Amino acid sequence: MSEKDTGKKNASVVTRFAPSPTGFMHVGGVRTALFAWLWARKNNGIFILRIEDTDKEREVEGSIEHIIESLKWLGLDFDYGPEKDGPNAPYIQSERLEIYKKYAQTLIEKGFAYADPYTGDEVEKFRKAAEENKKPFLYREHRPKTFEVWDGAKPLRFKTPEIKSYKWNDLVQGDLSAGPEALDDFILIKSDGFPTYNFAHIVDDIEMQVTHVVRGQEFISSTPKYLSVYEALGVTPPLYASMPHIMATGGNKKLSKRDGAKDILDYKKEGYLAETMINYLAFLGFNPGGEREIFTPEELIKVFELNRIQRSGAKWNDEKLDWFNKEHIKLLPKEEIEKNILEWLPPEMKNPKIIPVILERISKWSDITNMVGAGELDFFFKAPEYAKEKLIYKNSSLEKITGNLKSAIKALESLSENNFTVENIKTELMKIADSLDNRGELLHPVRFALSGLDKSPDPFVIASILGKNETLSRLQKAIT
Repeated sequence: MSEKDTGKKNASVVTRFAPSPTGFMHVGGVRTALFAWLWARKNNGIFILRIEDTDKEREVEGSIEHIIESLKWLGLDFDYGPEKDGPNAPYIQSERLEIYKKYAQTLIEKGFAYADPYTGDEVEKFRKAAEENKKPFLYREHRPKTFEVWDGAKPLRFKTPEIKSYKWNDLVQGDLSAGPEALDDFILIKSDGFPTYNFAHIVDDIEMQVTHVVRGQEFISSTPKYLSVYEALGVTPPLYASMPHIMATGGNKKLSKRDGAKDILDYKKEGYLAETMINYLAFLGFNPGGEREIFTPEELIKVFELNRIQRSGAKWNDEKLDWFNKEHIKLLPKEEIEKNILEWLPPEMKNPKIIPVILERISKWSDITNMVGAGELDFFFKAPEYAKEKLIYKNSSLEKITGNLKSAIKALESLSENNFTVENIKTELMKIADSLDNRGELLHPVRFALSGLDKSPDPFVIASILGKNETLSRLQKAIT
C-alpha cells in the first residue's frame, strides 16, 4: 500500500473485523471488533470491515446495515469497508468471486487443488465407514489418484502440500501446536461458485495485507489447515490473536442467546452508553493492570496490549455492566445528563427539579421508564393517598406522631420560600429529631406524609423539590 492509499496511517499494522451477515451483532463478535480496532488505533494502523457473505443460505436480510450501525454507535470507525472504498475494494466477499478463482487457479497450477470427483452420498459413505472402524474421517485418505480438469461444476478441494505437524505462536494463547491429524483436504470453492470461509478469508487477508488476525478461540483447531494453504501459496501468514470466550454468568459455558445474550443495539435501546459497552467489553478478557476500571475509549487505546489479554474465558455480569454504566453517566457533562433524563420522562413529568433524585437511582436511562411505570415518581406531582397507620413508626402512638408532625410544620413555617433548601430543611427537622428517643419518630412520618412510600428519597430532598406550600399542605393533611 502506498502512503496515498493508507491516508498517512501505519500500514505495518492492519487488522480486520470480518462478520457474517447472519443476524444480530452478538457481544462476543463486538468484542472481537473492539480488540482489532484498539490494536489498529494503538499503532496508528488500518482497521478494515469485511463482510463474509459466502454462505448465502444463512444470510439474513438487513444484517450488513445492522453491523455498520452497531459499529457506528460504538464509535468503532473503520478505514475501509462497505461505504468506505479503499485500495482492495470491494469489501463484501460475494463481490470478490473472481479474486478467489484467480487464487484457486494458482493452487491448481501448483498441484495443490483438484476437482472433487465424489458425490455427497459417496463422501457420506466414507464418513460412516470411518465411524464403524472407530477412526477419524480424513478425506485425504480417499484422494483420487488422478485429477479431472476443474470447470467449476464440481467443488474444488485443497490438496494438503505435506502431512506434518505445525507449531505457531498465538499472541494471546502462546505457543500452540497440532499433529498431522489436524490436516485434511477441504473444499476451497463450492459447486455454486462461492468460496468456503476456510479459503476466502485467507485470500482476503493476503490481498488486504492484514498483519494481525483477532478472532475467537474456536478457530484455533483449524489453524493448521490455514497454515498449509499459506504454505502452498508461498505467503507468510499473519499473526494470530485468539480471544477467550465470553462465558455465561454461571461461568461454565459460552454465552449464548439462551443465556440472555442480546443484540448489541438492544443495549443502546435500553439506555446504555456506547462508552460503557466499550469499557465493559474491553475488561472482559483484558486488564491494563492496577485497580482502575473506568476508561474512556481514548484511554483504552493508550493502554491496550494484545499480550495483556487473558487466556481463560471472562464471565458476563449484568450487575457489573450496570455499575460501569452508572460510572460513565457520572462523567457526562451536567447539561447532557439533564437532557437525557428529561427525554426519557413523559411530558407531564419533565420537571428539572427531580433530576438529582432520578440520577441517584438509575444505572441506565431505561431505568427512568421503569421508575415511571412503577409509580415511583408520582408523589412529586400529586399528593399521595395512604392509611393513617402507615405514619406510625414502630411502637409509637398516633398522638406522639401527630405531635411530631405539628412540630415539623411549625419549624418549616419559619423558613421563607427562598430559604426552603435541602440544607435548611434538614437543619430544622434534625433539631426536632435529635430531641426524640428515636429519630424515626419524626423522619418516618414526614417521609410518608410527603411521598406515601416506604422507600423514597430522604424527606429533606422531597420537601425542597415540592416547595414550602406543598410540603406544609401534605404534612397538615397527614395530621387531619
